[in-house]
Amino acid sequence: MKTELRSAETMRPPVRGAQSAQLTDGAATHLSTLTRLAVLPTATVYCEGNFAKIDGKTANGLVRHSEAYRIVSVIDSDHSGADSGVVLDGARNNIPIVESLDAAVTHETILPDTFIFGMAPSTGRLSTADRGVVMEAIAVGMNIVSGLHEYLSDDAEIAQAAAAKQVTIRDIRKPKPSKDMRLFDGSVANVDALRIAVLGTDCALGKRTTATVLAGALNAKGIKAVLVGTGQTGLMQGAKYGVAMDAVPPQFCCGELEGAIIAASEGEQPDVILIEGQGALSHPAFCTSAFILRGSQPDAVILQHAPKRAHRCDFPNFPMPTPESEIALIEAFSDTTVIGVTLNHEGMSETELTNTITAQREKLGLPVTDAISRPAAHLLAMVVAAFPGLQQRLPAAAK
Repeated sequence: MKTELRSAETMRPPVRGAQSAQLTDGAATHLSTLTRLAVLPTATVYCEGNFAKIDGKTANGLVRHSEAYRIVSVIDSDHSGADSGVVLDGARNNIPIVESLDAAVTHETILPDTFIFGMAPSTGRLSTADRGVVMEAIAVGMNIVSGLHEYLSDDAEIAQAAAAKQVTIRDIRKPKPSKDMRLFDGSVANVDALRIAVLGTDCALGKRTTATVLAGALNAKGIKAVLVGTGQTGLMQGAKYGVAMDAVPPQFCCGELEGAIIAASEGEQPDVILIEGQGALSHPAFCTSAFILRGSQPDAVILQHAPKRAHRCDFPNFPMPTPESEIALIEAFSDTTVIGVTLNHEGMSETELTNTITAQREKLGLPVTDAISRPAAHLLAMVVAAFPGLQQRLPAAAK
């Protein structure tokens, strides 16, 4: 029987941050991590009917990696009773999936601090059923976090209920007032750090996951890397720098991203700044890739592609582009170079993936890997091969 690999949105990268219970730096580091976990707000993630699916990508990302919340449960009656790590990636993470909000509340000795809406539906809005669950969460005293295009804090009924219960509503995508937004001025060119954007051939493809894995691999090697988030999930996970690009008026998109990159450079003094991609430059439904290329002025691009995906996500009449066509478009649109390709292996067997990596490497003349099912060292090697000067920044013992 053919063994299928899971997609990049349903595979588990090395766990870091809030979900990590064991580290390799000794008992002191382990105790420090447990202490930090204890003080993080606890959260249950609502993902009814969508966990381990494309529209559940926010929940998928949060159970893999979260530095802002300690995820204690996932709500999805389709997988009730299962371990979310097993369902998502085939590896236990001890975050249970429960059937309802009531079950999530009764599962914990203490009420979870936060209810996170963990889905990213194409409509960007609450369904009637989902709205009812949000209201129930408020009624029991949980803070609300949402990445929807519909701002729950602007909904009179929801806002009034939250005020009455003295709980907060955090709309991740809600932008600051336009008077406080930044226009692009070109100062990103003065940033010393190498800038690498992780773009793709479609949305919900695993770009954020690949960028997260690469950031971890670089930092583990002693090359200081910072990830700038550009979407709701990365910001929920605790990205220190970033902006929800698709919620910013177009005239400010490039400037807001430029500002986040400059803040990351000044605040962290990194060797590498990774910029999370959104959508695809060739996708007619999204403009964010264009703003990311303009605002970040990247030194290089890594392209994410799903070989078995026949059409664009949510657009069955729009066939997927080839990596060659997307690379040509990116390099024509921006003064940058694609240095490698990473694959989303949804629907692929191990043999198919191995053969596809080899075939794409030969066809494109570029390094090709899978950030999840292949060693992170392959992704690291892709970057170091393109920028060998990074090795010179390492301490002698790390080389």
